[in-house]
Amino acid sequence: MKSKYINFIQDKNYEKLKAPAEAIKQGKLVLFPTETVYGIGADALNEEAVKKIYIAKGRASDNPLIVHIAKMEMLDRLVENVGNIEKILIKKFWPGPLTIVFKKKKIIPNIITGGLDTVAIRMPSNLVARKLIEYSNCPIAAPSANISGKPSGTIVEDIIDELDGKVEYVIDGGKVDIGVESTVIRVVNGIVHILRPGKITPEDIEKLNIPVHIEKQILGSYKEGEKVMSPGIKYKHYAPNTKCILVYSKENDKMVEKINSLAQNKKTVILCTSKNIEKYNSEIKLDMGQTLEEISQNIFTLLRKADKYKADLILIEGVEKTGLGLAIMNRLIRASAHEFIEI
Repeated sequence: MKSKYINFIQDKNYEKLKAPAEAIKQGKLVLFPTETVYGIGADALNEEAVKKIYIAKGRASDNPLIVHIAKMEMLDRLVENVGNIEKILIKKFWPGPLTIVFKKKKIIPNIITGGLDTVAIRMPSNLVARKLIEYSNCPIAAPSANISGKPSGTIVEDIIDELDGKVEYVIDGGKVDIGVESTVIRVVNGIVHILRPGKITPEDIEKLNIPVHIEKQILGSYKEGEKVMSPGIKYKHYAPNTKCILVYSKENDKMVEKINSLAQNKKTVILCTSKNIEKYNSEIKLDMGQTLEEISQNIFTLLRKADKYKADLILIEGVEKTGLGLAIMNRLIRASAHEFIEI
């Protein structure tokens, strides 16, 4: 059975969201936009509904889900306490693309948290997402809308084929604003640990005079048995079927030269910035944009598009690992299965 489709691009009528909200109440799944990426949502307090998310995505059961709320009253119901640093971060960044890990109350099913005693929560700034939560009158658990391991969905067209029929409703809100998932943090002994980088950067948090620690697995690879603060770090993400190699140098000409050398005698797709697109010899070149914001918006769609060429290799330009560039490089390193050349 095909999913029911709601076009929210042309007719921004929030009353349309009452039917999918009712589906959430009934324990069904809904695909909906947030400001970061599209999500697959279910009632976070309904264990049977949440199981359907794991099945639809093919997601590992120890990989926790993020719970989305619309009002602060929901937070008080779900977590044991909100510390002073968390309150500062909430005041500054909520609603928005910041997920905070808290000690959970018993009301949160263990399936949400992968058996951990903590829960990751955020309040999206996207009004479709918030209205859906409000009309559902429950917190919504929602990982990114994609089959696990594949690039996340930033437009409905990229994900509809793999998820049609697995959700009750598809809400099409057009292209998302940010294009990479939310920043995930946990406060430990007064220090903010970045578990997943996103639009809210370490620099943004440091401006509040809060110390920040970036978990090493964000840019490095997970080693079996290694202790991690976020189970999601262990899993392959964002990857096309075609082999990818990521190349970066602070010297632009060196990066271009290396990518051209790797592309020789192969059918290659090159993902590159606008300024460099004419410098490559490959016939297939995809423009990521020029600014970090443009690259962030475009990378998941372009990784999916690159796969369709059935090339031997996808070569990707890297960016500097600061600000939003940290989040972009985290996604690209993982999409490349850590095939990363830094010159």
